[in-house]
Amino acid sequence: MSPTRQELTRARETFFRSLSSRAGHVLPGWVAGVVLISVEDGGGGEFWRVAMRDRNVVVGKGSEPADATVTLSTGLFHDLITGNDQLIAAMLRNEATVMGKVALLLVFRRFFPSAPGSGDPRDRVDGCRWRERMDETVARSRPAERA
Repeated sequence: MSPTRQELTRARETFFRSLSSRAGHVLPGWVAGVVLISVEDGGGGEFWRVAMRDRNVVVGKGSEPADATVTLSTGLFHDLITGNDQLIAAMLRNEATVMGKVALLLVFRRFFPSAPGSGDPRDRVDGCRWRERMDETVARSRPAERA
């Protein structure tokens, strides 16, 4: 069952409200610019402005010009904020239109979660932590010291 329009709106608002609290952990210090996210549905759309500077974010609504603009559907945006799709993949499929400084969008995509159940494949190998497994391999490959 797909989410209702009200649930989609609530999910978007929750996502954008959370950006300022996560910005310090997500954004590199060099980022400065405004990203405009245009979320379109059949009856119009919403415009969200995200100003990023000094590892801080200010979010507002409005369609004023920005350094980078991405236009996408309501359904696609919901998939992005739930981790069920990735922005770059959507751009390559021509489902998201990008204009302006693409580097800002590449940084902004860090706010989107990873796919559910995904993780670094190095974290698990044969039931062992990757680093522990690597240390064991290195230890076995060293020649024995002579007494």
